[in-house]
Amino acid sequence: MSADALGWADLVFEPVREMFAAMLAEDPDYSAQLSAYVGGREAIHLWGGPHMDEDTLTGVFSSTKGVSALTLARLVEAGLLELNAPVSRYWPEFAARGKDRITVRQLLSHQAGLVGVPGMRIRTRYDSREVAAALAAMRPLWRPGSCFGYHGTSIGPLMEELFRRVAHEELQEYYARDVRGRYGVDFFIGTDEPAEARYRPVLPPLAQDPPPPDSEEGVSPPESANPGRDPSDDLASIAFFGGGPMDPEGEIEPNLAHLRAAGIASIGGVGSAWGLARVYAAAVTGVQDVDGGRPFLSAATVEEFGTQQCWGVDRVLGVPGCFGTVFQKPHPGMPFGSFRAIGHDGAGGSLGYADPEYELAFGYVQRRMSVPGGADPRALRLSAAVRGALRA
Repeated sequence: MSADALGWADLVFEPVREMFAAMLAEDPDYSAQLSAYVGGREAIHLWGGPHMDEDTLTGVFSSTKGVSALTLARLVEAGLLELNAPVSRYWPEFAARGKDRITVRQLLSHQAGLVGVPGMRIRTRYDSREVAAALAAMRPLWRPGSCFGYHGTSIGPLMEELFRRVAHEELQEYYARDVRGRYGVDFFIGTDEPAEARYRPVLPPLAQDPPPPDSEEGVSPPESANPGRDPSDDLASIAFFGGGPMDPEGEIEPNLAHLRAAGIASIGGVGSAWGLARVYAAAVTGVQDVDGGRPFLSAATVEEFGTQQCWGVDRVLGVPGCFGTVFQKPHPGMPFGSFRAIGHDGAGGSLGYADPEYELAFGYVQRRMSVPGGADPRALRLSAAVRGALRA
């Protein structure tokens, strides 16, 4: 492990390598990996810092949502799941308490009002079926479709149950076999023993002064728990029903072995930057699989999932947000790509996305959690530099 920028980058991306090296020099604690695929080929493979090496795997919080969404999208690609159909077509119990008209698209774009079950915590155990059943029995916290609010943890078991009902197997099992295994992706939704041996814990954030309210860092992307708000505030409290990025007792969730093993589809993923970038490249821009390689999603499916479903002030987080179906969409507070990009950040600072406009897949992972959360500002700067190099 080193404070230097290790690895390699194509010549056109030399300014990106220099920017990454400068970031490492400016902050002796900063430790990160950076990867980018262009047209299905890896063009950037960099790492550095005292807490990171090339083989390191760590938790990426909600960047997991993007990988899970790519997996779920294969059911849409195959014609097995219809986004405009009511969820109850596939999951009859979900219709309880006035939820019979909620569509799959609404459920997967944070519009269903099922942000978590009051009193249910997953700190010591996680049973996907149990959590999904409790969510199916709930009355929504708002009229579905009237607004959106980040389903930070709960969208995981909701995706998992929907996948079970349609595909008759676990999302994690399908991903391991048909995505990670076929495309050589260094990203895990449910760790095995070799992955556990490479896992390095997410490090807690360092104490620091909050950024000025008008600075870029003062704009909290959707993954942020918005720590400036008081959890006891009546309007803010719904964000804490299902827990937040930080466990109520102070545990960082990906550092809990049972959550890594379960691979909760919203926050339980473990991987490297190369894994994040490669899974997006496999889905959208094409990398070699065991049969010769092609994108595992069609352009039409990518466009369908990437079409904006909601934009405005998030009902849960109280900050601007913009979502497609599961995926975050770029907006002024989260400018990670072009209008066609699909991706997701994570509370620890990670970012993964695909941008068909550039034939680009991008992955970024760091060890130290960011403040206030969500994509680290350095990730957004590096992403902009990669796109700038491609435009040039």
